[in-house]
Amino acid sequence: MPQSIRRLRTPAAALERPSPAAPTRQAEIPLLPRAIARAASRVTRAASAANDIVGGAARALSTPTGLVGAAVEAAWLTTHVALYPWGLVVRHGADSQHGYRVEHLPPVQRGLVISDVEAAGTPILLVHGMVDNRSIFTLLRLGLRRRGFGRVTTMNYSPLTTDVRAAAAQLAEEVEELVAETGYERIHVVGHSMGGLIARYYITRLGGDERVHTLVTLGTPHHGTYTAYGWNSQLTKQLRPGSGLMRELDQPVPDCQTRFVAYWSDLDQMIFPQRFAALEHPDLSVRNVDLHGVGHMSLPILGSVVHGISTTLAQLDTEGHTLTPGVTELPLTSHR
Repeated sequence: MPQSIRRLRTPAAALERPSPAAPTRQAEIPLLPRAIARAASRVTRAASAANDIVGGAARALSTPTGLVGAAVEAAWLTTHVALYPWGLVVRHGADSQHGYRVEHLPPVQRGLVISDVEAAGTPILLVHGMVDNRSIFTLLRLGLRRRGFGRVTTMNYSPLTTDVRAAAAQLAEEVEELVAETGYERIHVVGHSMGGLIARYYITRLGGDERVHTLVTLGTPHHGTYTAYGWNSQLTKQLRPGSGLMRELDQPVPDCQTRFVAYWSDLDQMIFPQRFAALEHPDLSVRNVDLHGVGHMSLPILGSVVHGISTTLAQLDTEGHTLTPGVTELPLTSHR
């Protein structure tokens, strides 16, 4: 039989069977209500999540601690605006002490130097957030210096930065320069807001764990933030939950040598939801510290945060001793 006839017979045979058109139309009737129900369910869940986020921030703000935190945030923001131009031109760290004399030091500084000269000398690099500069760390840097840390430096990257990955590459160069300058093979990094995300990318994706002993993040959107939808740019797209950058940071990081400490607050007005500033990753050694009633810009100036960072960096391991020294130790000689 010719092929063309066979092709014609198939639909003809189908037409001879009971027509499925009616049941098909009957089956399609409930599809529209089901689609509407699913869409309504998604909207309800999103509204509930938004209500939880806003409600959590509102509850934090309604407490006495939250009200004080909001006032501190407003006052520090005003001060920071005044300091911002200064942060564009002044490089912190040039006056760091490199000697080992202690008679001129205050008691707190002297105590850290005497108890652990390596912890006191290990460089600390401070990395600011988006559209900011090193002036955000004015009080944090002074607090660390008063507690005995002799090498506290800052870096500026361009406020026009459009890519976290590019900023992380710049951070890598800055770290190598600091290592060469100080002779320490490993350093500590403190990152505020996006600065913590830049440092995390450097550590976990560019091999920076070989150089960074501890990363402390302050209000960093480790899992993105929905406030990034308020502005449409290449950078803000990277900061959105589920972005390509976030998925890359969620990839496995086997044998990462860096320890992480993440501070987050229930009153952080820049991170939504606020809990996204906590770092959760199965391969990373992380301690999350949740704060109550602290604004986003106030995180680097809070006394308990400065004290917590100082305590953490004064102990290079959980026992308070140096397991991986900044400068490679000389081999021990046994005497018999």
